[in-house]
Amino acid sequence: MTTITLTSVEPKLVQQLQQRAEENGRTIEAEIADILSDVLASDQIENDTLGLGTAIKQRFAPLGDFEIPEIPREPIRTPPTF
Repeated sequence: MTTITLTSVEPKLVQQLQQRAEENGRTIEAEIADILSDVLASDQIENDTLGLGTAIKQRFAPLGDFEIPEIPREPIRTPPTF
């Protein structure tokens, strides 16, 4: 297993990790490993199972719904003859 060292972690974040680890009966290291595992596994599942359209829709869903106005079209011009 690889060792990762984090420096300059905000005290509030460390406190939240300690609290979450205690609630789950784990060490901080185990809690961080579980968080990373969950996030990376869910990203992989999303990337593997979603189509491009669904992935785009989920990515921009927090921005809210909007409609693109329809652009009026003119009939096709007859090509010039030379």
